[in-house]
Amino acid sequence: MASTTRAADLASTSPSGKTFLGHPRGLATLFMTEMWERFSYYGMRALLIYYLVSGGADAAAGSQGGGLAMKATMATAIYSVYVSMVYLMAYPGGWFGDRVWGARKTVTVAGFVIMAGHLALAVPGQAAFFTGLLLVALGSGLLKANISTMVGHLYDGPEDPRRDGGFTVFYMSINLGAFAAPFIIGTVGKEYNWHLGFALAAVGMGLGLLQFLLGTRHLSPKSSLVPNPLVPAERKSLLLKAGAAVLAIAVFYGAVVALGVYTLNWALVPLTVAGLLIPIVVLTRIKRDKELSAGEQSKMSAYIWFFAAAAIFWMIYDQGGSTLSLFADKNTADTLLGFGFSATWYQSLNPLFVMALAPVFAWLWLWLSRRNKEPNTIVKFAMGLVLIGASFFVFIVPMNMAGDGKVSPMWLVSIYMIQTIGELCLSPVGLSVTTKMAPQKYASQMMGVWFLAVTAGDCTTSLLSLAGVNLDGTGIIALQAALATLAGGAVYMGRKRVQALMGGVH
Repeated sequence: MASTTRAADLASTSPSGKTFLGHPRGLATLFMTEMWERFSYYGMRALLIYYLVSGGADAAAGSQGGGLAMKATMATAIYSVYVSMVYLMAYPGGWFGDRVWGARKTVTVAGFVIMAGHLALAVPGQAAFFTGLLLVALGSGLLKANISTMVGHLYDGPEDPRRDGGFTVFYMSINLGAFAAPFIIGTVGKEYNWHLGFALAAVGMGLGLLQFLLGTRHLSPKSSLVPNPLVPAERKSLLLKAGAAVLAIAVFYGAVVALGVYTLNWALVPLTVAGLLIPIVVLTRIKRDKELSAGEQSKMSAYIWFFAAAAIFWMIYDQGGSTLSLFADKNTADTLLGFGFSATWYQSLNPLFVMALAPVFAWLWLWLSRRNKEPNTIVKFAMGLVLIGASFFVFIVPMNMAGDGKVSPMWLVSIYMIQTIGELCLSPVGLSVTTKMAPQKYASQMMGVWFLAVTAGDCTTSLLSLAGVNLDGTGIIALQAALATLAGGAVYMGRKRVQALMGGVH
């Protein structure tokens, strides 16, 4: 009863005085914005790997032409680098929110950049294609950390009893958009016209941006503030350094092109290495910041455990849009009970399972909590790792069965379901624990740090692909499955040590 009363009191402090499913009204604005942005992102992502291989030897027989005709290894590397850059850009996106524009303005600018990126993808040609990928990655990075931070702004600190529930509701918006996108954008793009599909993604982002602009009055005033603004001297120094870096890159790549030796690897390899090194540098810099209190230092030490676990998880999970997608198109039947469907529809399985199972998990955690048996955050992370490993162990079975034929779609259905259960153990909890453990100085930036775990995982996949490793081989699949399972065991064994470092955060 006390918790219910407390929640009602906090709801009345919403900027608009209204509520949304018992939460501040601003959550509805952020929910709809994120839903449409994810609709555009996941729709385009469902097409990406197929567009890259279309017209080439690694495309499925009878598939639509007109793509870039790349080999599967190169396509997987590009896909993985692209996804990693989306999440890598979340860190500077959080920095912009903290120090330059504030979260609300940063999200507004991001929406326009993403929409421009999708429109560029709708234009035929490699130059427009890679320009579009760059713009979508940049815009998505600016948006991701800041919109999650604005969800946190709606609540009265880490102890607000509705906070975890609010992030769960917000997480559902991601999955609503992701569920619809492969059916609409995916089917139109893959089966009819690639560039029309990309154009539909631009429409989705436009709807999300409109929703955000119309609903900003419901957001917390904190979302418009710049928590730690740059002083003039810092701004001048930053502009000089950024200008020098851009000039150096332009001169270097200009020389490479002039010498006639440029290939995609000149772009992919540096981006992949950067995606592996930057998370290490960022975590080290925050951990060594002497302005952090002893409690914040301790929490950062614990956070490194969560970060490493998440990186391994996403390394496997994000292959759902590359390794598993290519297997779906080439080696999995495209009919079920006499009904035909596009291979892009498999990308809707994960969000479907999230929407079906998230309420079950929310009820389960609450039921266990009332009996004082709910697993803590550390144990949930360990469970997520073991489950993602198990999904790839299962994947080995249809890989061996397929040969030159096609297996039942139910194999992929079961793999995506196992991965989703693992995601529900790790991802919403990771978002929440990041906001709880973030040092005050790095409030928005810590959401970016959480997303850097995705960058590290996807860059590992990209590095393997660039090295020529065939990711659809049973040996590499088994190795990744074993790595995740062993990592889950290590996290579980170290749970008492990590909990001690977390202090009062559970």
